[in-house]
Amino acid sequence: MHRFLIVIEKANSNYSAYSPDLAGCIATGTDREEVERNMHEAIELHVRGLKEDNLPVPESSSFAEYVVVK
Repeated sequence: MHRFLIVIEKANSNYSAYSPDLAGCIATGTDREEVERNMHEAIELHVRGLKEDNLPVPESSSFAEYVVVK
């Protein structure tokens, strides 16, 4: 099992997402729930493609943290 951080961003009329650990793995959606579902599917396809091509699946090394500025 693999676990990857995804970053979700609000755009003008939709949402987009990417994983810092999986170069080129992105998704969009009309709302947050849709982009999460689409990103889950994109990651599954990305990892499956890496395995089929006998390439290593990267270890997740990204993390997120909020910074409070006053």
